[in-house]
Amino acid sequence: MAHATILVVDDDQIILQSFARILKKRGYDVETAATGHEAIERCKKGSYDLALLDIKLPDMDGTQLLKELNAVSDTMIKIMVTGYATLDSALQSLLLEASAYVIKPVDSDELLKVVAEALSERQTR
Repeated sequence: MAHATILVVDDDQIILQSFARILKKRGYDVETAATGHEAIERCKKGSYDLALLDIKLPDMDGTQLLKELNAVSDTMIKIMVTGYATLDSALQSLLLEASAYVIKPVDSDELLKVVAEALSERQTR
């Protein structure tokens, strides 16, 4: 599903730039946000097919952001990305209907595979 619009949320500028570059090369439209509040505001103003959400953000926990974004957009696919994987955060993410839970560091092929599968699954529903 090329031309899907993706929001990448992470406080690490290197990861934001890296994910954006990888996804744009594959033909996705990409926007970024460095905080949870910025992500919420972007989602209220625009529409995204998918969001990649970091669990550790400076202004809120990623699972809290997931809950907030579920209220803003129930059709957007949400994928959690973390360098601090715990069973609790994984279970919480799945209970809040995250489509996937990805552990950093994630290589470009894995990132693209997870994104493509999530978008493809949504199309077949």
